[in-house]
Amino acid sequence: MDPLKLIGDEVKRRRVASGLSQEDLASLSNLHRTYIGSVERGERNVSLQNIVSIAIALKCKPSHLFVGIDQEISNGTM
Repeated sequence: MDPLKLIGDEVKRRRVASGLSQEDLASLSNLHRTYIGSVERGERNVSLQNIVSIAIALKCKPSHLFVGIDQEISNGTM
């Protein structure tokens, strides 16, 4: 599976679990709403700075956004 999509899925999962809209997350992370949407769809190669900004806004460690990638690697499917 595409690592960009895996990160996007985790961002969306955590955003929804936090009760945030894309607009809320964008505001908290100082990014644009359309950028958050494109990250969640796996359309963006997210920079480290933006991963950190999103993680801070989601109140998690940046490494937590890579959980799907870790699982794919552990399963040997990546």
